[in-house]
Amino acid sequence: MVMNRREFLYSGGCALQSALQKPRRVGLIGCGWYGKCDLFRLIQVAPVEVVSLCDVDRNMLAQAADRVAERQASKKKPRTYSDYREMLREKNLDIVLIATPDHWHALPMIAAVQAGADVWVQKPISVDVVEGQAMLAAARKYNRVVQVGTQRRSTPHLVEARDNFLKTGKLGAIGLVEIYCYYHMRRRGNPPDAAPPEYLDWEMWTGPAPLRPYNSLAHPGSWRSFMEYGNGIVGDMCIHMFDMVRWMLGLGWPKRISSSGGILVEKESKANISDTQTATFEYDDLKVIWQHRSWGHPPDPQYPWGATFYGDKGTLKASVMSYDFTPLEKGGQAVHKDVTYELEQYPEDKTEERLEKHVAPAIRYQMKDFLAAIDARRKPVADIEQGYISTASCILANLAMKTGRTLAWDAEKQRVSGDDEANRLLRRPYRRPWVHPEPDKV
Repeated sequence: MVMNRREFLYSGGCALQSALQKPRRVGLIGCGWYGKCDLFRLIQVAPVEVVSLCDVDRNMLAQAADRVAERQASKKKPRTYSDYREMLREKNLDIVLIATPDHWHALPMIAAVQAGADVWVQKPISVDVVEGQAMLAAARKYNRVVQVGTQRRSTPHLVEARDNFLKTGKLGAIGLVEIYCYYHMRRRGNPPDAAPPEYLDWEMWTGPAPLRPYNSLAHPGSWRSFMEYGNGIVGDMCIHMFDMVRWMLGLGWPKRISSSGGILVEKESKANISDTQTATFEYDDLKVIWQHRSWGHPPDPQYPWGATFYGDKGTLKASVMSYDFTPLEKGGQAVHKDVTYELEQYPEDKTEERLEKHVAPAIRYQMKDFLAAIDARRKPVADIEQGYISTASCILANLAMKTGRTLAWDAEKQRVSGDDEANRLLRRPYRRPWVHPEPDKV
């Protein structure tokens, strides 16, 4: 009922707004798989005009321009750019979506809010902690709405699980939450390095990251297997579940973070992210423990990626596909709920290439909240500050594994307490001529 009422109220406001003003002008930076996925969900829920697309892969860019022309109401083909700075220089965009590889999130997001746009940025928001601090500072300085693509906060069955079992106290006291991913998502294989294809600007694609030789494992789409461009499976998958747990339980920063793991099994691939890792996020009376393995079987095949909340009155399992509540007391009513699909309301979901059909409704709800926040000039459900906390916590887990120490986080000072080495690792060196953003200089 909460979701239905919110959707009803938003739909009424959207109809009134569309009658009173021109469609919002939208630009997309990063035209790969998830960039198009996010953009097409926005087109489904709002009268927007996609006027600009940017990507350093000419083939990907051209394909996206054709697809947008097919999908948007005006049937106009957007302008295309290979450099986001040229796109933003025109300052004619109301909304900018950013769906680049992770190492390219911070600079375009900061530039977009400086250009006066409200921004949707994919998770994790940054590859280091100081980037995230600068992104948050920029959003606040320029009074822009910034929504992060942590759409578990807008997943209908997960909203229901939170409202019906966590907010009502049906789990009782919760002392442990396990979050996990057992997908075999780390790239295998060892293809040789090669010259980049002629349609790809590899220098610009690399940007501020260390310049590696081009390899087909990195582009298109498999850059997540390299620490140079992201933060491994913790940065990619843990952030979703950790953010979901924080949202469901109303948690802020963890007080201490520890982690261990490495490449223990899959040693033959060029991929350099961990294939096995455990991280513990400590709160006063709660531990949130992450585990991933990119090999072997998941403990529960029905929940290969998800969260398990352990309370003294019951257990809740939650994932993108379903939730299961199991009460502890004899005779209690167990509850199962599957993901909501909207294939009849949005038939184009049935044929869209590579669309995760079970995720599409969550992105639409997240987009609706983003638009409503823009209209009201309020913080959205996945505000940049929440994205920063979840992203930085996952980065700190990797730093804890790297240093071999538990890191105590000082939320007020935004530093690791008593650990100069860890604090030096809060920023990655940028490759010239790119300059690392600073929170006090955005």
